[in-house]
Amino acid sequence: MEPPRGFLSSLWNFICFLPFFVGLLLLGAIKGIILCPLICLLMAAGISGIILGLWPMHWFWTYYSILSAKQLGPVLKFVLCFGALPVPLILWPVVGVVASIIGGAAYGFFSPILATFDAVGELKTNKLFHCFYDGTWDTVKGCCTVIRDFADFCYHSYRSFMLDLRTKTPPNGEHYEIRLLYLPGALIAGVLGIVVDVFIISFIAICKSPIMLFKGWHRLFHDLIGREGPFLETICVPFAGLIILLWPLAVVGSVLGSIASSIFLGAYAGIVAYQESSFLLGLRYIVASLSIYDEYSNDVLDMQEGSCFPRLTYRRGDGQSSTAGLHSSNSISRPSSFHGQPSRMNSLKEPMIDLKPLELLDSLFKECQRHGEAMVCEGTITSSDIEDAKSSKGNKVISIGLPAFCILETLLRSAKANSVGLLLGDNITEVSSTNRPKDTFFDWFFNPLIIIKDQIRAENLSESEEEYLYKLVLLSGDPERLKNLTTVTPPQSERRQAEIEALARRLRGITKSISRYPTFRRRFDCLVKRLSEELSKKKGSCQSSNGSRSLSRSRSAFGRLFSQKSSSNGKTSYRGGEREEFQADERDLEIS
Repeated sequence: MEPPRGFLSSLWNFICFLPFFVGLLLLGAIKGIILCPLICLLMAAGISGIILGLWPMHWFWTYYSILSAKQLGPVLKFVLCFGALPVPLILWPVVGVVASIIGGAAYGFFSPILATFDAVGELKTNKLFHCFYDGTWDTVKGCCTVIRDFADFCYHSYRSFMLDLRTKTPPNGEHYEIRLLYLPGALIAGVLGIVVDVFIISFIAICKSPIMLFKGWHRLFHDLIGREGPFLETICVPFAGLIILLWPLAVVGSVLGSIASSIFLGAYAGIVAYQESSFLLGLRYIVASLSIYDEYSNDVLDMQEGSCFPRLTYRRGDGQSSTAGLHSSNSISRPSSFHGQPSRMNSLKEPMIDLKPLELLDSLFKECQRHGEAMVCEGTITSSDIEDAKSSKGNKVISIGLPAFCILETLLRSAKANSVGLLLGDNITEVSSTNRPKDTFFDWFFNPLIIIKDQIRAENLSESEEEYLYKLVLLSGDPERLKNLTTVTPPQSERRQAEIEALARRLRGITKSISRYPTFRRRFDCLVKRLSEELSKKKGSCQSSNGSRSLSRSRSAFGRLFSQKSSSNGKTSYRGGEREEFQADERDLEIS
């Protein structure tokens, strides 16, 4: 929809829309007031029960993992167990319970309001019904989903973190150890940093909050009258109007966030003093941290550049680079495009795909289900794998190997297509730096995957090397099966073999980190349930499925190489009639 032209038409459009907006806001607020106590009670009870129920296990498992960690030295273990760990472990239930109450109240109140505004979207039908219904039962289900994901994170993801801590070997054979001589100076520097930064940064944030309030309102009202920025598209108008009403809360939140961040910003002075073995450099960092915050806040508020605090050097050997950074601050702290007002956007000629992390995770599990059903039919995934995945000990072939297998397929597809990003399974959607989710959490996985894709492209793998990489990615969690599988041979060159094995290790490591994502476990349980149903449906038969025929030629060949099982004497053999069927499949692929 093209925005109206002219001040009078824009003002008239705003006046006509204002009662509609207020009505939706009141309806959403009424639903929020009704649901807020229920959602707050559910979330507080659920999350508090999980925290208190797992608290003894967290105590025992944390101490056991630290005492068993191979990369930590004895002195560091003693300091952690008797000095650092008791405080967060004691505060964890208190902070968790309070946060669950506040989060439940906020979610129960604001979720119905946002759902009410979303119900009048341009693509929605029967808008009157959805105005009253949306945000009611969906909010209750969303609350239960949050509790389930929180439980999975506190149990499964926590155990995964602790397992890594226990089993990871020290780098270069040297333990992480603490130097007791510099510990008192670091503690004093950290305490001074917290005291100074909390006081001064809080003062700066409170003094600049009126500027943020009025500048934000000025910009939002300017965009509202001119239908620019967040008010350009009609569907965004209710949410942007809600931003105007809630902008004071955003300012208060930014001040509280600055105060909270000042604690960690100041405590980092102790780390600087310890790393540099100098109490003086820790004090210099305290002054530099004030300058860093002041300059950053000026850039955010579009105020005059610079700071009244000196930017002292607090790292050894960083004098020249720090000075150069100060001289070039005019060119990098605020680009020239930020000095003026953003230009008016033209109407979008093509729909912009805005990808969300959960949508990409759903896409990954759809691929896992498709390939998993084919592997169940081929015998690659066995009943023991599925039973282990259902149990508490888990199964790395399904939990890590199968998602890593699907991610590797995406990386190979993207590398062969010379894609700048990641080309998804439909060969149309591409996740790049322009449309990727803007969550910092997503960057932890996206950037390393792009690097691995570029490495795969540079390696220029042959078909046999791709099959070997697929094998390593899928079966590295089961060394016995990996050792017994002789149909896929490694490359002749030891260097080439080491490079491919390094790619497989990195990809499985990234997939293991993705498996700790709070919503991963819930989707994984659904995947295991579907694979179990597929296994019972097939009953060991080798009938071809749509999923297996949709695999690419390299993965079909890889599936044929995996379609073997151990006999009673430990040797591998093809199932009866399988070889002829695979030859027929290959002829069909060659014809197509």
